[in-house]
Amino acid sequence: MLAVVATVEVKAGKEKEFEGIMRGLAAKVRTDEPGCKLYVLHRAKAARTYVVLERYNDQAAFQTHTQSAHFKAAAPKMMECLASPLKVEMLEEVV
Repeated sequence: MLAVVATVEVKAGKEKEFEGIMRGLAAKVRTDEPGCKLYVLHRAKAARTYVVLERYNDQAAFQTHTQSAHFKAAAPKMMECLASPLKVEMLEEVV
């Protein structure tokens, strides 16, 4: 399994817009990507900070996600909401 932890800081006033974009994306990921086992947006206690927890069967499933039409459509809209660059950490399951 492959896990992805993506952390973003959203511009002030863009929180609801970002959450809406992510809500739509998450719904598509859950229904259209059988190789994705987890795709959940969390809001941190720090103002405007969000964390997306993702889990994929393997690297190929993650590539399917990043190349999907729904991800490609949502990505530019998400990027417009960000206050700083996206931080992505990829983790390999050990146990």
